[in-house]
Amino acid sequence: MYERGYMGRILASWLVAALSVMITAWLLPGITVTGLGGALIAAAVIGFFNSLVRPFLTLITLPITILSLGLFLFVVNAICFSMAAYFAGSAIQVDNFFWSLLGAVVLAVVSTIMGNLFRTRES
Repeated sequence: MYERGYMGRILASWLVAALSVMITAWLLPGITVTGLGGALIAAAVIGFFNSLVRPFLTLITLPITILSLGLFLFVVNAICFSMAAYFAGSAIQVDNFFWSLLGAVVLAVVSTIMGNLFRTRES
C-alpha cells in the first residue's frame, strides 16, 4: 500500500518542522516553546491547521486577498498560527497578534531553509 520508507519520511518531516518551531521561538522573544516535546506538539498542531483550516480561511477571505494583492494571506497565516498556539496549550505561547504575524513569516522562512537542508532523497 505504501512505498518503502514512507513513515520514516513523515517522521523526519515532523522532526524538521519541530526544529523549525524551536528556531522560530529562539529568534523571536514573543514566542515561547516548552522544549522539544512542546515543539513536536506545536508542529503537529500547526500542520493540522495549515492543512485543514488555512485552505478554508483562504477561500472565504479571497475577495479581500485579491483587493490587497495577496497581502492579506499574511493575516490568514497569522490567524492559523494563533489558533494553533491556542489549541496547543502550554506547548507554545504567543504574546500577541503581532508576534503571531511575525512568527508565521519567520516560521515559513525557517521551514523552507530547514526543508532544503534536510531534504530526503527519493530512491
